[in-house]
Amino acid sequence: MTGSEYITLLKQSEHIAHKNLMDTYISYVYTIVYNKLSDILSKEDIEECVSDIFASIFFDLDCDCKYSEDLKGYIRTVAVNKAIDRYRRLSRKNFGTVPIEEALPSEQNIEQSAENAELQEILMKKIEELGYPDSVIIIQKYYYNRTSRQIAAALSMKPSAVRMRCGRALKKLKKILSELEIF
Repeated sequence: MTGSEYITLLKQSEHIAHKNLMDTYISYVYTIVYNKLSDILSKEDIEECVSDIFASIFFDLDCDCKYSEDLKGYIRTVAVNKAIDRYRRLSRKNFGTVPIEEALPSEQNIEQSAENAELQEILMKKIEELGYPDSVIIIQKYYYNRTSRQIAAALSMKPSAVRMRCGRALKKLKKILSELEIF
């Protein structure tokens, strides 16, 4: 249906003009809206959006219609814009706004987190420098909360040997970290 055909029908009967326009473009508009909103809207909500689009088109198009030939481009523009508006409204409604104080952690938290990450990295390097099996024992015991018996089974050692090596490794690690003025 062209713009001039729509105007001719509109002059005869508004109801017939609207019905023909809707019959011609309903699937086109539905497809546009479905492609834009199907991930966040139900089928009923999509149909409601399509109805809103046609209502807007009916109010905008009158006997002084400037779209004498190509109504499809105009209808596509209205459909895309309305679908985007609906998406934005729903996004704002669903996600809301968060005060900036809550969205961003304070500088102290960022500073503390960076410092903690740096300390963890240094600590892991120093644990690895202890060598095998001491580094494995420390990591298994303090990072994975394994018992001496579990560690001993994994390393083919006696639990008492694991406890002894763990104590010695902790003393070495404490000495290394105190030299670095970390502990």
